[in-house]
Amino acid sequence: MNTETLSKLREAGINVDEALERFMGNEALFLKMLKKFVDDTNYSELKDAAAKHDPEEAFKAAHSLKGVTGNLSLTSLYERMILQVSLFREGRSGEAFMMMDDIDLTYNKTIRAIKSVLGE
Repeated sequence: MNTETLSKLREAGINVDEALERFMGNEALFLKMLKKFVDDTNYSELKDAAAKHDPEEAFKAAHSLKGVTGNLSLTSLYERMILQVSLFREGRSGEAFMMMDDIDLTYNKTIRAIKSVLGE
C-alpha cells in the first residue's frame, strides 16, 4: 500500500496496521473487504431504525455494524458503535439515538476515504 493510501485511511480513523495484521499482511484481501463494507447494509438499516425510533431494530443493526467495523479496524466508527450498542443494551435508547449525527459524520468520512482509495 502506498503512502498516500495509508494516509487517507489513517486520517479517516482506520487502523491500517492492525487490519493488515488481522489479514495476515494480505493488502488485496483487506481492500476487497473494505469494498464489501461500502456495500454493507447495516448502516442504512441503523438509519432507518433510528428514523422510526425503533430501538430493537437499531440495536440489531448497530451491533452488526460494530462487529464489521471492529473486524476491519475502522477504529473511529467502531468506538462510536461500541458506545451506541452499550446504550441500547442499558435501555438508554434516547441517548443512543442522539449519537446518530456523530455516527453519520464518522461513517461518511470513513466511506469517503475508502472510496477514494478504491478509486470510486
